[in-house]
Amino acid sequence: MIKNILTAVMISFLFSACSGKHATNTEFNKPASYWYSKMIEYIKRSDLDKADDAYTSLESEHIGDPLVKEALMILQKAHRSDREYVLSKFYIDRYTKRFANSNNIEFLRFLRIKTNFLTFTRANRDQKLLQDTITDALRYKERFPRSPYNPYVDTMLTKLYLAELMLNKEIASLYRRTGKDKAAKYYEQKIEKSWLKNTKIKEDTSILNKIF
Repeated sequence: MIKNILTAVMISFLFSACSGKHATNTEFNKPASYWYSKMIEYIKRSDLDKADDAYTSLESEHIGDPLVKEALMILQKAHRSDREYVLSKFYIDRYTKRFANSNNIEFLRFLRIKTNFLTFTRANRDQKLLQDTITDALRYKERFPRSPYNPYVDTMLTKLYLAELMLNKEIASLYRRTGKDKAAKYYEQKIEKSWLKNTKIKEDTSILNKIF
């Protein structure tokens, strides 16, 4: 809950900052193609802050223009490539809210799961995000049983389960060392229920380097 609030505050701050910059910018009332071109230019320069600013101007001045739809997808990809996964998910969610339909919702849900998955390649040990991503992946397979993306979802799920297993082992070990036997037993029971519990993983590297 706290993380969600912090994420919302951060995103709100980002767009407030963008709005502030736009307010002091002498450029306004430009065609949609102008702001779109500026956004592309900034992305090519790897200046995603200014690309976000250009998008804010595009959406503010031309909210119904088709270029807004395309810009959202470009920005989510640009931020994901730059490992800014929170912002990438923000643009995915924004696109989904405005433009999702029966033809693209399957891909959009997959894209969000993939972006969450990539978050863990940066040594993220957020237990709630891990659980939420597993839940989202399982729901995806249930909702889209014939999705062409399911093999990828299965691969991500296996790695997420491994991450969950190793994290539970570390937590259980920590509780044992600190004399919190009841808490340790709870996590040890979770480990016993894992279908991957007998998987051999080297213990000399970090949890996510071992898995991803």
